[in-house]
Amino acid sequence: MATEEEAAASVVGKSVMVVGIDDSEHSFYALQWTLLHFFSPAAGSSSPFKLVVVSAKPTPTSVIGLAGPGAADVLPFVESDLRKISLRVIEKAKEICTSHSVADVEFEVVEGDARNVLCEAVDKHHAEILVVGSHGYGAIKRTVLGSVSDYCAHHAHCTVMIVKKPKPKH
Repeated sequence: MATEEEAAASVVGKSVMVVGIDDSEHSFYALQWTLLHFFSPAAGSSSPFKLVVVSAKPTPTSVIGLAGPGAADVLPFVESDLRKISLRVIEKAKEICTSHSVADVEFEVVEGDARNVLCEAVDKHHAEILVVGSHGYGAIKRTVLGSVSDYCAHHAHCTVMIVKKPKPKH
């Protein structure tokens, strides 16, 4: 694994853009939008950004919560499922990048809460921009579930771009 200095040295002259993804269509839309607007041939011969795609894998205990007796028995199965989901998310992100002819991409899966994982990735890569999708939750759902984009907008040490998928017109 590269040290922070090596990671910074490998992108000399290019700013870093981190895109946070999960298994939602909103995050994949945000990745596609970012590639189209910042990394496509129409955006210029070469992008001024180094792209880092980060996916947060929840911990098994955060998924199970305070389940009572027998919870320890299911932890290996939950861990296996979470690993499979993470691999699927990264594979889909790789397919999207390939379909947009973007090859110089770094992919990371980091275990933890998405809010912290993305803010830490910004610091680790010295990113200038963090891109996240918006699920479009209302105020109540955002309050109950917590909003990754809200948290990142307030805590990330860089510009945060929240990409919202347009609602279909009737």
